[in-house]
Amino acid sequence: MDAIQLLKDDHDKMKRLLAELDGTTERATSKREQLFGTVKEELTVHEAIEEEIFYPALKDHPKAKEIVLEAYEEHGVVDMVLAEIEDLAFDDERWGAKFTVMKENIEHHIEEEEQEMFKQARDVFSKEELNDLGERMTARKEQLLAA
Repeated sequence: MDAIQLLKDDHDKMKRLLAELDGTTERATSKREQLFGTVKEELTVHEAIEEEIFYPALKDHPKAKEIVLEAYEEHGVVDMVLAEIEDLAFDDERWGAKFTVMKENIEHHIEEEEQEMFKQARDVFSKEELNDLGERMTARKEQLLAA
């Protein structure tokens, strides 16, 4: 699988998880906790394969450098809000507001990657390079999920 398809599949899964988690209430603490754990794990693994493999390869191309630097910063913002959410009880009245901020940041990030970054990646990488990146990212993802 090429790198872009792998990331797109992750994005689709994340959007589904975020929508499901968004539908929970303060009373559904166990469901919130379970879904939040899944979102956190998926985000952590996704960010790792992007930051360790995909972004460094893409950043080497001058036309893509700026969008890659922005993506790193967006990851940082999401990680900061994620950490704040972790410090709250699942039935805290602020939990939903913080989650909404995180969700909106993730959705914005996904949109930018899919509409801008992936187009640039297809312009600068050959099909073989995308497949090689995808194989490396898949192996790293499996390694992280097994840990």
